[in-house]
Amino acid sequence: MLQTPPTTTVDAYHTIQLLGAGGFGSVIGWYVYYINRWRKDDVQLSDIVTLVGAIGGAAVLALFPAKSDLFGAYGIGLAGDFFLYFIVLVILVAKADGFTAAWFIDGRAPKLGADQITSGGRAMDRRDQAES
Repeated sequence: MLQTPPTTTVDAYHTIQLLGAGGFGSVIGWYVYYINRWRKDDVQLSDIVTLVGAIGGAAVLALFPAKSDLFGAYGIGLAGDFFLYFIVLVILVAKADGFTAAWFIDGRAPKLGADQITSGGRAMDRRDQAES
């Protein structure tokens, strides 16, 4: 009767490390897309240098050595959630009444109804709603 060998603690630690590296990459990927989406100024070279430093800089390479499984898991997590953010955004825009692909291109949105308010492109809190 064929049986699979028991999982060793080394394999379990390796799996946990891979999941941790992938999870860390996921958080960074989601946040990078979020930051770029809410940018207020034009893209500058210093922004790109900062992103490259955050994504593949010395700190990340110290955590996950280049050409290792951990760096690979980090890269998969990074790319996965970077694009997942966009996919979630596409789904939400598709479900929202009046929004089209034009919103992605130049920010065109449907006109507000009489009972709606805008935040002017920033997060709203209760104080903003009370002022209206």
